[in-house]
Amino acid sequence: MSEAVYQGAPLPVGARRRNSVGWWGMLCLIATEASLFAYLLFSYYYIAVQRGKAFAPNPHPSMKLSGPNTIILLASSVAVWWGEEGVKKGRKGQHLTGLGAGILLGVIFLIVQMFEWKAKGFGPTSGSYGSLFFTVTGFHMAHVIAGVAILSAVWIWSALGYFNQRRHAPVSIASIYWHFVDAVWLAVFFTFYVSPYLMW
Repeated sequence: MSEAVYQGAPLPVGARRRNSVGWWGMLCLIATEASLFAYLLFSYYYIAVQRGKAFAPNPHPSMKLSGPNTIILLASSVAVWWGEEGVKKGRKGQHLTGLGAGILLGVIFLIVQMFEWKAKGFGPTSGSYGSLFFTVTGFHMAHVIAGVAILSAVWIWSALGYFNQRRHAPVSIASIYWHFVDAVWLAVFFTFYVSPYLMW
């Protein structure tokens, strides 16, 4: 059996994301996590239809923090996309700046979300709406934390010069996960902040 020795060469990453096992693994993970959120959001709508006005929060949820926070998360997705484009074009500065901005905006989103939780007039045990709100947004926050950790690891590897125009599959894999997390938030935002105004 031969022993592998690291000699300072670039990481053995795929040249293209679709040729990478990690790419397909991430798609399978996203499909699984999307199912989890679909079940949780289905629970919300099922209970909302069953209970009617008794389910609606009073007063309706404020978008004072959640609205700007949604813009912050969407901006982070644009930044990560821009950073990914940078590595594809061999622009290391653009690549690191884009990923770094995405990480920073993700952390800001988490901080604002904590303030949002504290500002709520209800808790996880105050009723069906509160229970579902804290469960779903809590799961989403866990995914944002995971996404920030993944992007941070990729940023460090990028700064160390592990990726280039030809070999950058981990960057694309991390990016697609981050875009998934942002897309889930749009569904969560619509469900908990917009739908109460439409349904009751």
